Formats: sequence, C-alpha cells, structure tokens
Amino acid sequence: MARTTQTPTRPTTTAADPGGSGRGLAARISLGRVFAPVPSEFLLILSTALLLTAFGLVMVLSATSAVATAAGEPAWDAMLKQGIFAAIGIPLMLITSRLPVLFFKRIAWAALILATAFQMLVFTPLGYEIAGNRNWIEIGGLTAQPSEFLKLALALWLGYVLYRKQSLLTKWQHVFIPVVPVAGLVIATVLAGHDLGTAMILFLLVLGALFFSGVRLRLFVLPAILAAGAVAILAATSPNRVNRILSFLNEDCLADYYNTCYQPLHGIWGLANGGVFGLGLGNSKEKYDWLPAAANDYIFAIVGEELGLIGCVVVLALFALFAVGAFHVIRRTDDPFVRIVSGAITVWIVGQALINIGVVLRVFPVLGVPLPFMSQGGTSLLSVLLASGVLLAFARTLPERRAAAPAQERRARPARASR
Repeated sequence: MARTTQTPTRPTTTAADPGGSGRGLAARISLGRVFAPVPSEFLLILSTALLLTAFGLVMVLSATSAVATAAGEPAWDAMLKQGIFAAIGIPLMLITSRLPVLFFKRIAWAALILATAFQMLVFTPLGYEIAGNRNWIEIGGLTAQPSEFLKLALALWLGYVLYRKQSLLTKWQHVFIPVVPVAGLVIATVLAGHDLGTAMILFLLVLGALFFSGVRLRLFVLPAILAAGAVAILAATSPNRVNRILSFLNEDCLADYYNTCYQPLHGIWGLANGGVFGLGLGNSKEKYDWLPAAANDYIFAIVGEELGLIGCVVVLALFALFAVGAFHVIRRTDDPFVRIVSGAITVWIVGQALINIGVVLRVFPVLGVPLPFMSQGGTSLLSVLLASGVLLAFARTLPERRAAAPAQERRARPARASR
C-alpha cells in the first residue's frame, strides 16, 4: 500500500493581504478602533465645549465693538484675537482627545513643575500688574495668564498621586502628604500675586480631587478650616478686598455708586434691562464704557442685556449639559485616575462658571474670575479647551454599555423567581 506524506501548509497570501491573514486582521482591528463610534459622553462634552466657545466669540465681538470703534480701532479686533486662540485651542483639544490615559499619568509631575515655573515668570520683569493683581506676563506683545495652566496641571498631578495611593487613603498622613504641601505651594505662587479669586478656584479643584478619590469626609474639616482662615486673613489685610466685601454686604449700594458699587450695580442693571427677550444682539447700552470688564468677568451681564433671560438660560443649560457629560465619565469609568482628574476638572470649570455668574448676580462679592469658554482671554480659553480634551480622551476609554437582555429572558426571570 502506497504511503502518503503530508507537508506542512503555510498561510497563503493574497494581493489584498500580502503579509498573511494575521497582518490583515491586525490592520482591520486598528482601523476599527479609529472609526469606532464614540460614547455619548464624548459627543456631549465636545458639542457643549464648541457651542460655548462659538457663543463666547460672538459675545466678545458684541461687548468690545463699541469701545474699539470709539477708540479708532477695528470693531472686530478683540474677537479676532480671541478667535486665533480658539483656532489653536480646538485642534489641540481634538489632538488631546486621542492621547492614551497612560500619557497623562506619565506627564503629571512634569506638567506641574513646568506650569509652576511658568507661573513664577510673573515675578520677573516679564510680569505686570492689573488692578492690584500681578498675575500676567507679556512676551513679544502677547499677554498670558500663567495661573490658568496651573489648574489643569494641578488636576493631573492630584489624580496621579491619589491614584497611586488608593489603598492608603484611609490614613490621614497619606492624604495630606504630599498633596497638602505641594498644592499649598502651588496656590501660594498665585496668592503672592494677590489673585485671591484664582487661588480659591485652585482650592476648590483640590477639594474636588480629594472628594472623588474617596477620601473620608471628616478629613475635609481641617483643610476647610485652614482655607477659611487664610481667606479671612487675606481679605482683611487688603483694603481693596475689604471694600469689595463691604459693598457686597451693603444693602444700600447706590449710596456708594462712584466707588466699589459701580461695577456690581451696572452688571445688575444690564441684566435688568434685558428682560425676558433682551434688547437684541449688539444693542447693549452698558458696553458703551459703562460696565468695566464687560467682555471679561462681566460678559454674562452683556448676554443678559442683549439676549435676555432666554440667553442666560441657554448659557446655563450648556454648562449643565457639559457637567452631565463629565459626571457620566466619572460614574462609568473603572480607572481611579480618570475619575479623580475628571472630577477635579469638572469642579474647576463648572464651579468657576457658577462663581462668575454668582458675582454678576451679586450672590458673591467681586472675585475677578472669568466665565469659562466665553470671557475674553486667550490663556483662559486655551486651558479650558485642553481640559475638555482630557475629558474627551477619558470618555473614549469608557467601557461599553451592556446590551439589554432579550425579551424572552426578561420574561423568564420573574417565572423562575416565583418558583
């Protein structure tokens, strides 16, 4: 009987797959990841960030055009500068959204060190002072506010440190070291420039990171007491801050119209003039050099005056949707680092928006913090767009939602349970 021999078979290659089926499969998997549908949280955060940025550009143009024209400058000059930062920040946000979570963990320390070094430039000849706050630098005719980048860098650093200490956070020593000394040093660099508003936002960011790391609430008591004491001392030692607080507490603020009550009163009057439907886009009266910082800290007053209550509700709704998308990332993620950093960024952006709007409504004294995405200021816009990019990158890592059980299986479950 003739014997038959078998020769080992090799994987065949085709013109479509010259490297074999393994390489073709890997290529298809890679392409599948690139074109995979993104989670709904990704779309919610991205769409609200873009809408708020576009809304902000329109309002910056409206708030600055009258004063610019009166000064003999182009009406669109301020909006064009803000638009350049938006044109830089939006692509950076989309690029950041493609980065892996491991990248953010690796750069956490370096980002904080570089951002702190950048902040220290305000104390060099490059720094300059505005309204008593030395928190800006000027390089080659371009101005920047370094403390805005400290917010994102501090959020990443807190997320990395608390993520590495997850199993030790039941002990207060591991909660406070190195978080409190390092965060305190970072905040001190801002306070040294007399910017109490930004320092308070940084402190809220730290509290947000600690909360979402799972630290016991009783450990928040001491930092809260220390922070409240520090704010009280800093406020009491500054005549400008004392006057702001007194004007906020003064029920008859009109009596001090020409001093510290001037800006808060004109902000309230702008909102009141708008009514429900507003005076119409571009028809604000307060922007004719009546309201100081109309395009910056008080841009929400211009929104209320020109677009009325409806415009204000739209802004609040967009920030609410942004918060919903971010909190869904926090709730659904399995990575403690993602949860902590997302929580810190959300507390920063949404909390700062609420504080800014509260200042315009005279719920808080004047603190000098911008409205995220919307206020005039290139570094502020860049920082929140980069932070949104980090949230988008985290949204890409969320586990897939579980498919609903088949109808037959759902009907069978009660029957088994009743036996």
